[in-house]
Amino acid sequence: MNREKKQNGNQKGERIILASASPRRKELLTQIGVAYEVMPSNAEEKTNKELPEDIVCELSLRKAEDIGIRLEQKGEDDYTVIGADTVVSFQGTVMGKPKDEKDACRMLAMLQGNVHQVYTGVTLYIKRAGQPAGRRTFYEKTDVSMYPMSMEEIEAYTATGEPMDKAGAYAIQGGCAAYIKGICGDYNNVVGLPVGRIYQELRQKHHRNEVKNDSINSK
Repeated sequence: MNREKKQNGNQKGERIILASASPRRKELLTQIGVAYEVMPSNAEEKTNKELPEDIVCELSLRKAEDIGIRLEQKGEDDYTVIGADTVVSFQGTVMGKPKDEKDACRMLAMLQGNVHQVYTGVTLYIKRAGQPAGRRTFYEKTDVSMYPMSMEEIEAYTATGEPMDKAGAYAIQGGCAAYIKGICGDYNNVVGLPVGRIYQELRQKHHRNEVKNDSINSK
């Protein structure tokens, strides 16, 4: 378990655990001043859901519960686990991380010159002493417009290796920035974590001073 550098964003020393080893998600939480521990989830990432918003919400819940229940079984209390999952959607096709370079080229060939959507689902698994665990699941959607890319450009970008661990096979904060025409929505959501929404949810949770079980996914 890694504990990141202490920042100022936590409420009264609240213990926050990120159920992901993603460097991008870690950077985003650090950026907004949240102190956190890293405990990557081993949860299964396959689902029978078809809609992108349902997929990311189910997988984020699964990841958060994987860590949250593990900690409960150890008798630990007073923590919030953040689980997250991101996919790209284009005209009914949902894209996760590419399997190989050929798959990455296929994805980019579809996305280039078009508008697609990026969905990130987030679950806050909240455990307080003497209370049952609460779960708050939501998602954010961002529209991304890309400039046209030639096959030579697609292959050259793929050859850098950058697309291989990214949903949709590109990094908006990396080399693919040269082909981003515009976005509508949260930029950080495309990077991998809608930290503005997460911070507000954590603040509201603290101010309410209660734990709720939200069974309905919210936008």
